[in-house]
Amino acid sequence: MKAARLHDYHHDNHQRLVLEEVEEPRATDPFDVIVRIGGAGLCRTDLHIVEGQWKEKTGVELPYTLGHENAGWVHEVGSDVTNVAAGDTVIVHPFMSCGFCRACRAGDDMHCSDGRFPGISVDGGFADLLRTNARALVKLDPSLQPKDVAALADAGLTAYHAVKKAATILYPGTKAVVIGAGGLGHIAIQCLEALTAAEIVVVDRSEAALELAKELGADYTVVVDGTQAAKVQELTDGSGPEAVIDFVGEGGAIEDAIAMLRRAGTYYVIGYGGVLNVPTIDIISTEINFVGNLVGTYNDLAELMTLAAQGKVSLHTSTYPLDAINDAMADLDAGRLQGRGILLPEGAAA
Repeated sequence: MKAARLHDYHHDNHQRLVLEEVEEPRATDPFDVIVRIGGAGLCRTDLHIVEGQWKEKTGVELPYTLGHENAGWVHEVGSDVTNVAAGDTVIVHPFMSCGFCRACRAGDDMHCSDGRFPGISVDGGFADLLRTNARALVKLDPSLQPKDVAALADAGLTAYHAVKKAATILYPGTKAVVIGAGGLGHIAIQCLEALTAAEIVVVDRSEAALELAKELGADYTVVVDGTQAAKVQELTDGSGPEAVIDFVGEGGAIEDAIAMLRRAGTYYVIGYGGVLNVPTIDIISTEINFVGNLVGTYNDLAELMTLAAQGKVSLHTSTYPLDAINDAMADLDAGRLQGRGILLPEGAAA
């Protein structure tokens, strides 16, 4: 089968991955499932992986196949798999959890003590076929196609997970700020609309992204021009929002978020790359809160698929054939890609 493989870090910007023939994965464990990929989402984390940012965290051996946002059709199942069958249309939770550790027993899949992360720590879905396990699969409503929801496996799941946390403090009359209306942010806007009664303020440097944000439910939009924190303060009568959900996490976004936040407000960190540097006296004197977000649970993904089937959450996407993987990565890196890029293996429905 064909797969887009990473052979070395910090590779030339236009030839980051190598499309090559590799052996097809097989269901060797009783709970293995092989998924025929119908769509694989391209994520900024893939750029960070190529740059080597995840090298020490995963210890993965090169070469390997990237791709952690996957959906498709069940191709083969292990001997003990009963929850899915060949031909089922599925989305793949990005983590292969064990089911037995304390975190798994508590439903906290992403903190499994014996898990694997296809596309990050083992071979992923930038390929014709993906090996995962039965615990990772959510069957899709017949109205949903893999290419239309693949990026919800991580981008959507991460946005939903953060919004679901924020929803507990967003009662009617509150305001939530979304920093970054791109691949994750445009999903978060829809999730906020579906899960909360808060007014939604979206901050981005792109006028096109802000226009899309308005279409998706943003009540206010603020362009990044150096005055964005002050404008958010104005929109909240000088008090600041109850929640800031940051999908950028670098380039001044962290400082903006803290400057915007009200007393006892909560800063949800999703984007990364920057450094949080806040005097502890400022934290205790205002009781502001900082919350990290790592993808989401299996149940989060199942709930998100319900919203997608109900038409309450949809993806703004651009599709690329798998053999154009490096063009797609260049577009993402250069900011030419609005929404999410979806890679389609040969034979997947375009």
